[in-house]
Amino acid sequence: MRSNLEVKMKWKNRRKSSNVNRASSTPLVFGGGIGGLVLMLVFYFLGADPSVINDRNVDQRQNRQYEENISEGQRELEDFLSVVLADTEDMWHEKFSEYNLTYNEPQMTLYTGSTKSACGIAQSGMGPFYCPLDQAVYIDVSFYDELKNTYGAGGDFAFAYVLAHEVGHHVQNELGILNQTQKLQKQLSEKEYNKYSVAQELQADYFAGVYAYYSKEKGYLEKGDIEEAMKAASSIGDDKIQEMSGSNINPDKFTHGSSRDRKNAFDMGYKYHDIEHSMEFFKNLDYEIKINI
Repeated sequence: MRSNLEVKMKWKNRRKSSNVNRASSTPLVFGGGIGGLVLMLVFYFLGADPSVINDRNVDQRQNRQYEENISEGQRELEDFLSVVLADTEDMWHEKFSEYNLTYNEPQMTLYTGSTKSACGIAQSGMGPFYCPLDQAVYIDVSFYDELKNTYGAGGDFAFAYVLAHEVGHHVQNELGILNQTQKLQKQLSEKEYNKYSVAQELQADYFAGVYAYYSKEKGYLEKGDIEEAMKAASSIGDDKIQEMSGSNINPDKFTHGSSRDRKNAFDMGYKYHDIEHSMEFFKNLDYEIKINI
């Protein structure tokens, strides 16, 4: 059973995003889940078929089916995520305008169990992820309980961090970063590409820190919210996940960064709250990554 949201962040009675879709469960399943936050680019790189995106009529039908089967606690979590997504929209419109750029808002699909995405099948065991093919974040809200019970990172702003991180991947897509790393994955060994994957994830953590600063400046945060987010960032480091799975810690296998690096990246975004400093994570790598600003 899903727990109710532990409310501290000031989010009620504020604007909800209109870019929220609800998908009913699909019977299609693939094996093997990946813990933590997942950037689902593997399907993108393999050329997934965009035709799996549901048409509008199917989306509307799924929304109705989904609404009929959700609990009060789940609805509260979804309303919370909708407000957080709206906040990220406002923030990134503001940030992009500083560079005379237009920010195209992502979609967010909420589901239970599994559903289709343009990058393949979304499954709850994978954790939240961003699909660049349909420019959407996919979240099974049961991840709130997993974050709390498995990773020891409960609280509303910890969950807000998760969404802000995934929206950070959309920002990377908007800035042309994902297209560059996609090309590199095709030519580098797994070990070498992992360095770029880690940089990519740390940059998304940085962007989550930018969101935290924005929320603080708007007066949306309560005491302890920032600590919740930083705990979430450090609890899902590759070293922590490898340790929890009983494996030896192997930095060459890191794809998201260590607990310390993820926490530091979030803290850095909170400190600088700009785009330029986020490129620090790609320095000292063999191939240059540029942003379209």
